[in-house]
Amino acid sequence: MKTPKIFLALLVTGFVFTACDSDKNEIDTEYPVIDISAANAFPIQCSTLSRGQKITFRAKFTDNSQLGSYSLDIHHNFDHHTHSTEVMDCTADPVKKPVKPMLYINSVTIPSGQKTFEAVQEISIPADIDSGDYHFMIRLTDKEGWQTIKGLSIKIL
Repeated sequence: MKTPKIFLALLVTGFVFTACDSDKNEIDTEYPVIDISAANAFPIQCSTLSRGQKITFRAKFTDNSQLGSYSLDIHHNFDHHTHSTEVMDCTADPVKKPVKPMLYINSVTIPSGQKTFEAVQEISIPADIDSGDYHFMIRLTDKEGWQTIKGLSIKIL
């Protein structure tokens, strides 16, 4: 009869000590942050790009726990659809049909363990694409899968 009581006492003691370790079970519920407020951030809402030039994307990414990856997407907005996350509207060209629009999609994995990351990426704007209204989408995902999207309206001349 003593063996079951000792076993039960050890089992209860084990549960008490393992239940107190709450730090390892903390759940990340915060979205990562895309910061384009720095003086050298580019592009920003209503930026103008030129065909045939190279631009340098710059933004600061932060997360409370750990960053995962980011993706850039440039696509035409000739039909005036929207996913802008910015308050300020830009002057739009008339609606038109695309002939040879630019489409750029690129994903980047952020080095493991980073809570802050300065993204710098060179992008070539082809010389032979349609000029007009475009969207510059930034998608930032943290290691847990939370995602923040910033949709900027830009113009390619």
